[in-house]
Amino acid sequence: MKVHPDSVLFITLDSCRFDTFLDSNAPNIKSVAPVHRAIAPSHFTYGSHSAMFVGFTPSLPGCKKKFLDNKYAKLFKLQGGGLLIEKPEFDLSGENIIIGFRRLGYLTIGSGAVGWFNPDTETGQHLTSDFEHFLYSGLGVEKQLQWMLPRIHEEGDNRPLFCFINIGETHVPYWHSGANWSNTENPCIPYSHDNRAEICQQRQRLCCEYVDSIIKDLIEPFTEATIVICADHGDCWGEDNLWEHGVSHAMTLTVPLLLRVRGKPID
Repeated sequence: MKVHPDSVLFITLDSCRFDTFLDSNAPNIKSVAPVHRAIAPSHFTYGSHSAMFVGFTPSLPGCKKKFLDNKYAKLFKLQGGGLLIEKPEFDLSGENIIIGFRRLGYLTIGSGAVGWFNPDTETGQHLTSDFEHFLYSGLGVEKQLQWMLPRIHEEGDNRPLFCFINIGETHVPYWHSGANWSNTENPCIPYSHDNRAEICQQRQRLCCEYVDSIIKDLIEPFTEATIVICADHGDCWGEDNLWEHGVSHAMTLTVPLLLRVRGKPID
């Protein structure tokens, strides 16, 4: 099945560091487009997604390439905000891009794994309430795909879709279904004496590879449409004596970015 060519798939690998992604055996995700070393709009989930949902996706500032450099040409742009050298691919109106796509007749489907997407909280409502269909899953990409894929197959050939998924396996404590370590053991806790950078790196990589192993069925219908895959931020693993995220640092702001626009990989 292929979705309507105007459709958009937006995937965020929560907290996934650029170096982790680069070292991961992730053929399904890496087949989408070349991997770019980008700068995230914020250093924690809520701030980054709030920015991305108004068009500020991770960027390569100064590269002067469409959709990679937000000062040159954005992929998503809300009307009334700023001047660009070239036109955006999706020129939208509204409080955020979800509303913007809905106004264009898109079906908007979203799912979030980490707590900032919990619609029972006011901050969670800010990120989720504008989707027509939204699932807050907690940790578990399998559950997210089981919920999302039938909706894509039911509506994907009738009208364009805007599908968003925030994946939590790459977020602390770096655990996936079937992993041979406990999901209660967190090797990356600020101010802890038990942090282990090598374990963090290994487990986040394995989580990234696990996600890649089951995500093909989500990516494949959108290969002739538009796909954005990125991390919302990274993590610190002892650099400058810092651990995890929520602090502005090169390692929390450096993220992988892959773009495929209307079937064309952006390199």
